[in-house]
Amino acid sequence: MSVGLRELVHPFLRQLADRIEFLWQHYLDLSPYEMPPGLGYVEGALEGERLTIENLCYQTPQFRKLHLELAHLNQGLDILHCVMFPRSDYSLPIFGTDLVGSKTGVISAAIVDLSPVNPDRSLPLCYQRKLSQLSPLELSESRALPEWGDIFSDYCLFARLSNEQEGEKFLQRVEDYLRLHCEIARETNPLQSLQEIDHIRSGQLNYCLKQQQNDKTRRVLEKSFGTEWTERYMTTMLFDLPVNSLI
Repeated sequence: MSVGLRELVHPFLRQLADRIEFLWQHYLDLSPYEMPPGLGYVEGALEGERLTIENLCYQTPQFRKLHLELAHLNQGLDILHCVMFPRSDYSLPIFGTDLVGSKTGVISAAIVDLSPVNPDRSLPLCYQRKLSQLSPLELSESRALPEWGDIFSDYCLFARLSNEQEGEKFLQRVEDYLRLHCEIARETNPLQSLQEIDHIRSGQLNYCLKQQQNDKTRRVLEKSFGTEWTERYMTTMLFDLPVNSLI
């Protein structure tokens, strides 16, 4: 990912991008991931201002895609988006986090979750035990999840970050979730049951289809790049569907 773009975004987004990459490199066996042609780095315009989007992707034995996206609008809209898609033969939740920085310097939206994909919509017990041991995170302005937000777990955090102290607390909690996720993933063995694999794949399909309903993301992209490009970006870069049971 370009150092130049990372230096342009809100400091909290830059810090989180650095932490995510560090933890990926420290815990996981990364290899290159082939992104859809023309979508690694794109430039468009939103209300007369240049919008730049840059994507970084890897894959590992446990994850079919690790995706980190930064977006920067010249006049003060910065977005970090990160999702880790497990391979369908690994019974792992989907780690995801997003930060949206406004032109006033406030983080208007911050979300992190380990979203379950099991048939009973619950996190594996090893996650529940570890997450329940974390101290409660008190944020002054919690936000309501969207209507399609039933894909998220009971440990999902979604808030507006009012000050630097809350920002630091949130970044630490993202790091807690990510570190835990990487540690468990390294110790997880692939599933052998085709039925279990199909259940995991179905959960991932549901996650991606629900995320594709995010109207706020879709509207911003459509204003900048048009409807056809946005549909391709949403379905092949942001929330692409696993095409068979073993990816």
